[in-house]
Amino acid sequence: MLAEGLQPRRMTRAPRPAKRPQTRELFGDTRVDEYAWLRERDDPAVQAHLAAENEHTERWFERQTGSLREQLFAEMRGRVEQRDHSVPVREGEWLYWARTEAGDEYSRHCRVFAPRGSALELADPNQTIPGEQLFLDENALAEDHDFYDLTSLEISPDQRRCAWLDDTDGDEAYTLHVLDLDTGARLAETIPYCGSSLAWADDQTLFYTLLDETQRPYQAWRHRIGTDPSLDVLIVDEPDARFHVSLWRTRSDAFVVISLDSQVTSEMWLIPSDQPDAAPRCVAAREQDVEYAIEHAGDRLFMLTNRDAPNFRVLVGALDRPGEWQEFLAHREDLTLEDIDAFCDHLVVWERRDGLQQIRVIALVGERDEHCIEFLESSYTIWSSRNPDVTSHTLRFAYSSLTTPTSIYDYDMRSRERTLRKRQAVLGGHEPSDYSSVRTWATTQDGVRVPISLVWQGPRPSEPRPFLLHGYGAYGTILDPNFALSRLSLLRRGVIWAIAHVRGGAVLGRPWYEQGKLEHKRNTFTDFIACAEHLIAEGWTTPAQLACSGDSAGGLLIGAVLNLRPELFRLAIADVPFVDALESILDETLPLSLIEREEWGDPTTEAGYAWLRSYSPYDNVRTQGYPDVLALVGINDTRVGYWEAAKWIARLREHDTRGAELLLWIDMNVGHAGPSGRFEYLRELAVEYAFLIERLGLPLAPA
Repeated sequence: MLAEGLQPRRMTRAPRPAKRPQTRELFGDTRVDEYAWLRERDDPAVQAHLAAENEHTERWFERQTGSLREQLFAEMRGRVEQRDHSVPVREGEWLYWARTEAGDEYSRHCRVFAPRGSALELADPNQTIPGEQLFLDENALAEDHDFYDLTSLEISPDQRRCAWLDDTDGDEAYTLHVLDLDTGARLAETIPYCGSSLAWADDQTLFYTLLDETQRPYQAWRHRIGTDPSLDVLIVDEPDARFHVSLWRTRSDAFVVISLDSQVTSEMWLIPSDQPDAAPRCVAAREQDVEYAIEHAGDRLFMLTNRDAPNFRVLVGALDRPGEWQEFLAHREDLTLEDIDAFCDHLVVWERRDGLQQIRVIALVGERDEHCIEFLESSYTIWSSRNPDVTSHTLRFAYSSLTTPTSIYDYDMRSRERTLRKRQAVLGGHEPSDYSSVRTWATTQDGVRVPISLVWQGPRPSEPRPFLLHGYGAYGTILDPNFALSRLSLLRRGVIWAIAHVRGGAVLGRPWYEQGKLEHKRNTFTDFIACAEHLIAEGWTTPAQLACSGDSAGGLLIGAVLNLRPELFRLAIADVPFVDALESILDETLPLSLIEREEWGDPTTEAGYAWLRSYSPYDNVRTQGYPDVLALVGINDTRVGYWEAAKWIARLREHDTRGAELLLWIDMNVGHAGPSGRFEYLRELAVEYAFLIERLGLPLAPA
């Protein structure tokens, strides 16, 4: 049934690109790709086809949803606090924060001189701070660009300069800039084609990374402020295409860390901050399939590693005895150690048990004592906020759940008292008790129990409801249940929203990840199917009311699931979907192809080719009835090329027997992350929500 006021569905002719078959034969398998030519972005025929796709999709939305997109955008934007600010963070003798004014798409970065011992409470977002210095306005930097992304804004140790990286078209090739905070003048040394990380050593020395021709950050360089970048010194040149180079400065300020990481292997090097010209010192040489991270405090290094420990353990070593490590926290089968933060007097361990996060605080001075911070909700998300002072006894962390807006807490690790510093505002009102959230479990055919996190408005529904099931399932990435202002537009229209925590993520520990990659990748898809079947069997929804969604690797999940069980779903939404996986990983000129082989398999080997060939969504489209699909891509995406979805939608149209609506939305200004700005991304979300609302016949207005 269509939503009231909408026009009845009329079939229109979708774009049908010409077929120009290309044949590839490997390991006795012949694949014919009729739409490979869509990759030639500058070909006038490709430009014409993409324009036709956008025109077709726009006409469909105008006819079927009318002004619903604009209504949804205004609705979601109307919940956002226009004038807002972050909680101030101390850096030396200064307090730093970011704020927004009415209409701002981006942040204004501010600071105030505040000797140690003084504090700053920003209780009123409209208050004026005496002595406030607005030192960087992203809105001004973004003024002449359709897309703007600022990352890695770092302040020099003497607080006199800031450096940042920005991207103005979404292709993730960044430009480095430096600003004099005393004068407000931009320094001359601008360095293009950088990776996304940088680090100050001392007041005059900055480290950054450069990209190779595949946009892999492969080199680390040292730059002296005031000198020509042509005089910069190469510190690391990583020849192995599986490894990416990144940088940061330890919270102790003692070291610059150069990290070399593949999908499954780590190697880190240290340069003393007060000796930026010193040769890097290796923490631990790389071993295949061994990952580690480090934290420094006092005269010790702490290492979080999976060496002989699938769920990770913590080692400790003295700085003056490199290579000598002692076990500090042993490996446990029932607990996954995910991260650590080292302070002079405490070690904070971010861990997970039965899929739920917890924070353990361990005293490092006096008698060893430890405790866990308690949380009352049955499912939630926690993460470390800014904690730059290694001498502090206060841990700042963020908390959110499917019903509770993001909340920033300061936690005294000695007294065990927590103080709420800020909670995300919801204009128009939001009462968490008006919503319900539970975790349920689906059982797969091989007897594995898969957790599902659900949220909806009101009490447990007595009848099946419209439902959106979201998934990802790759790289060990965990989709924890957190709050989203925009999601209220679905919940208030009666939708139940859920995350399927499928294998390939790591919600139940490292083995959960290992069971959803390489030769075990199909578990990710069958887990998602089991979740859908469970929700239907338990009366939460029906196939006619069930939508599914995923982005990037989650889009691969959606594509594979639709090939396997299309009848389970009414519609699917796929953002930047990685649906031509086999061909992309074969192509070594693409940025992520080689590193991705440690996740999906190496298709230049017979085994790896067979794994990918068996599920790569584009290669496995077959003649059958498909649900309605909306695919959204960015033309400048360097992670998942726009052509993957363009080819996929074309092939789906060729083979679908149900007459499904198969739509492609191409944003001609963005990359993998979609639109930038705190409001602009809502326009894309409004497209997705309008599609779902129209297809499921939901009310035009929220309850």
